[in-house]
Amino acid sequence: MTRLNTVIDHPDRRLVVALPHTYDRAREHYEALVPEADLAAFRRSDSWAETLELAGRNAPHGFMRYSTMDVTAMMAGSVRSWSAMQYLMGNHTIAERMYRYDPSVMLHAPLRTLLYTDPGGGTRLAVDQPSLLFASYGDARIAEVGEELDALLARLLTLLDADPPKELTATSP
Repeated sequence: MTRLNTVIDHPDRRLVVALPHTYDRAREHYEALVPEADLAAFRRSDSWAETLELAGRNAPHGFMRYSTMDVTAMMAGSVRSWSAMQYLMGNHTIAERMYRYDPSVMLHAPLRTLLYTDPGGGTRLAVDQPSLLFASYGDARIAEVGEELDALLARLLTLLDADPPKELTATSP
């Protein structure tokens, strides 16, 4: 068996979106809109149909949180003190529609997001644009799901009272 390495360069676009609320209020709002994944319930699921139904209830706006990391606590004692919380946000039932074609998509699913205070005291949400990440896999079926994730992300930003970047609503990356 020949072992070949693959190196893939791909474009990325980091979206840094201003949120109109204080950090604490924005964090509460984000966590309400993107609830924690009920992994115990998913483990008990007897079928994919049941998993899809559960995901619909668990992620009413399309996304759920798989991990939360308190960056503020982790960086305590640093030269600069920022408020920051990192999340892994996604929906494994959506990710499965890409995973079936290429398991390496899980490098980008769930999406990594960062909610933080900026130097001026404002609140920001940073995330890499999903459609660009998933278009890099060279499969139109995966790229299509990435574009769907752009739309879900734009809707989430609207629910967070932010203005979604125009790049999320373009027809293609």
